[in-house]
Amino acid sequence: MPRMNEKVANKQRLRHWFSVRNLMLFTGVLIALWMLAVILIILSIKRAETIDNVRPADVIIVLGSGLRRDGRPGDALYRRSGWGAALYQDGIAPYVICTGGIGRGRTRSEADACREVLTARGVPDEAILLEERSTSTVENARYAHEIMIARGFEDAVLVTDSFHMFRASWIFDAEGVTHYESPVPRDQVRQRFYVRHFSREILAIHWQALKTLLSLP
Repeated sequence: MPRMNEKVANKQRLRHWFSVRNLMLFTGVLIALWMLAVILIILSIKRAETIDNVRPADVIIVLGSGLRRDGRPGDALYRRSGWGAALYQDGIAPYVICTGGIGRGRTRSEADACREVLTARGVPDEAILLEERSTSTVENARYAHEIMIARGFEDAVLVTDSFHMFRASWIFDAEGVTHYESPVPRDQVRQRFYVRHFSREILAIHWQALKTLLSLP
């Protein structure tokens, strides 16, 4: 009887060892796959930074970004708006859509701050269209697309920071917007801000992929 009990105990220990081993193996595979996904995301962001597909289009879309406490455009919005103004002056499109609603604790929209930069750089007010409802890149795409449809615009040049372009283009594709990427040059962003925003984009792309996979709103 003691020998039988020992055999049972040995079998139980063996099963436990195999279950732990299989769990560790499964966990290791998941971690390896996640690390591969992160590497692919980083490479995709870096690739999107270097590609400028600008060409004549119906409209230029400048993606919004936060304002300073005094209501002036933040660094990112100033860069994006300035780049959009340069494209307009080059004759790329006859209109510019400024996107971005009123953020928490602010009294003006990001779109209005974008317009300020554009007019200061010679873009006439009648060429500027405001999208002042959005609070995210997804809403930037959705509401800008509504303006395009209402105006009969068929394609757009998309302007945002280089580190943001991969995710932004993905979202605009999902919205069905025909667009050409023109990222603000990487060298216009100071290194410490670039690293911080780049890291944030990696996390944001994880969330975007999860939403797409699970069809979340």
